[in-house]
Amino acid sequence: MESIQNIKHKFGIIGYDYKLYRSLEKAIQVAPTDISVLVLGESGVGKEFIPKIIHQFSCRKHHSYIAVNCGAIPEGTIDSELFGHEKGSFTGATNMRKGYFEVANGGTIFLDEVGELPLTTQVRLLRILESGEFIKVGSSKIQKTDIRIVAATNLNMVESIQKGKFREDLFYRLNTVQINVPPLRFRKSDIKFLFKKFSNDFAEKYQMPPIILNDKSLKYLENYPWPGNIRQLKNLVEQVSVVETKRKINIDKLKEYIPENKPLLSISKPNFDSNKKTFFHNISRERDFIYQILFDMKNNFNDLKNIVYQLIKNNSNPTFNKENRDLIHRLFGKIFTSQDESLKKNHEIINKSIFQIENPSLYKNNLNENNLDYEEIEEDLSKKNSSNSFSLEKKEIEFIQKALKKNKGKRRKTAKELGISERTLYRKIKQYGL
Repeated sequence: MESIQNIKHKFGIIGYDYKLYRSLEKAIQVAPTDISVLVLGESGVGKEFIPKIIHQFSCRKHHSYIAVNCGAIPEGTIDSELFGHEKGSFTGATNMRKGYFEVANGGTIFLDEVGELPLTTQVRLLRILESGEFIKVGSSKIQKTDIRIVAATNLNMVESIQKGKFREDLFYRLNTVQINVPPLRFRKSDIKFLFKKFSNDFAEKYQMPPIILNDKSLKYLENYPWPGNIRQLKNLVEQVSVVETKRKINIDKLKEYIPENKPLLSISKPNFDSNKKTFFHNISRERDFIYQILFDMKNNFNDLKNIVYQLIKNNSNPTFNKENRDLIHRLFGKIFTSQDESLKKNHEIINKSIFQIENPSLYKNNLNENNLDYEEIEEDLSKKNSSNSFSLEKKEIEFIQKALKKNKGKRRKTAKELGISERTLYRKIKQYGL
């Protein structure tokens, strides 16, 4: 038996992925037999190589090999194309015509996009698989054919059967052996080899130096989901080879040709994700989870505001306000002018500050009316915040440590005693390295 490496070289197949090797191994194993093969894979993965390999290594290799794209033939003429017709059998049938099954007698026929066949044609195809018999359109004479059928599709056949678009008995006759060709996004390590192959091919075709990628550009290609698979990659390389004058392509240039990388969740997977209700249910659950996190964050922020408010309200020590003025400024956006301000003055400041947080647009308008620059104030506060330590944070660390020690490290009890959520406590422990 010929090695897979020789087969790859013979048919121009690029890649070293295990799933690709497995597909080629199965094709070689079934080639000497006459059993039917169903090739599954997304559009553009290169399914057309599998039937060629099967035919080449079978006893039928000296007979005809015909590839038929079932999805490209109109429903009204598909029977005539496959099984032939008699003269005068329909309008325009001025001569007798042999169909593909008659022409390829003794050889192999590849039915690409077999899932697109009309139901009436599926009945005729089933008869050929079962008995090797067919009848031309407009004839009553039964004819025999000795042919090997290899079919391929990018549709979810189980879903098509459930919807009544494909016969279940035909599916099992075609699916004696199933070969799955992996999509390009599952063959990341092969992308650099495919890119180099296509680059050299187009360089030779258009008489120009091949394009090359830097490390960032290659990483970008490897992380891209490739919905159009190898066909999309080949088209990209050809387009860049012709349009770009510089031969070294950086990541910014690549982004002009292909969109930003997106999560694989956004990709349609017709062969693997047939249950749409489950799919959208999972999306809904993730959305609700995100909403819950945002809601908890809002509650945590409000809790923090209340804690700071109560600390200032209950502490009339001027030194306390002076030490913590930067933290108070960051939360409430107001500068204390003197360490000797009274508690009443602090309350007025806090009330104004809360108004600022809850009504930012009105706060900015008020600054503008008084010829104050909002960005300058924010910049000034941020500079001061970075240069001062906050004793409030020290007190918070001390409270958390005492509560953890009291509750013997049990976070649930500690969070309950502190009046905060477990998530907030966990974040604080991680933040302060407790």
